Amino acid sequence: RFERIADDIVDVHLRSPLARTRLPERSTFATSSCGVCGKVSIESLRVRAAPIASEVRVPADVVAALPDALRAQQSVFDCTGGLHAAGLFSSEGDLWVAREDVGRHNAVDKVVGWALAAGRLPAPDALLCVSGRLSFEIVQKAIAARVPLVAAVSAPSTAAVDLAREFGVTLCGFVRAGRFNCYAHADRVC
Repeated sequence: RFERIADDIVDVHLRSPLARTRLPERSTFATSSCGVCGKVSIESLRVRAAPIASEVRVPADVVAALPDALRAQQSVFDCTGGLHAAGLFSSEGDLWVAREDVGRHNAVDKVVGWALAAGRLPAPDALLCVSGRLSFEIVQKAIAARVPLVAAVSAPSTAAVDLAREFGVTLCGFVRAGRFNCYAHADRVC
């Protein structure tokens, strides 16, 4: 039976277990977990862009408030507990757009896509906030969109920190309970 949770979400309840089937074998392995996994080198993934030279300055209290503002937009997460979110904000902390997805990278793609369609790219005065950890790929997406500050409730990877330092992205992690760590270009936070 089908049970509608929201306009575009349906729960499917099966009457009996699925029959076991043998899937065809693949010669390659693909995963949605990480754009770095399985690559020969990190260099083959590097973004080709100039460092971000945005003059934007963001008050620390604005950065600290981003995760709560993003969390308030996660209506599907409230029903499922299984989605990540990303949001684009003005440098004053006003929400422009928030999107949810099973993958945090996909959620970022959705907000960057929205900004592109809305004519808001490049976004030198925007802030990106994500609900999960900060990966190399998320920092790459911020660089491509020219977003100068990325914040997250969890930790950044070492590769994300290195990339942020090289390309002028302010990187804030563990943004929780009014506090955060700044790993790169802290001079933008005032």
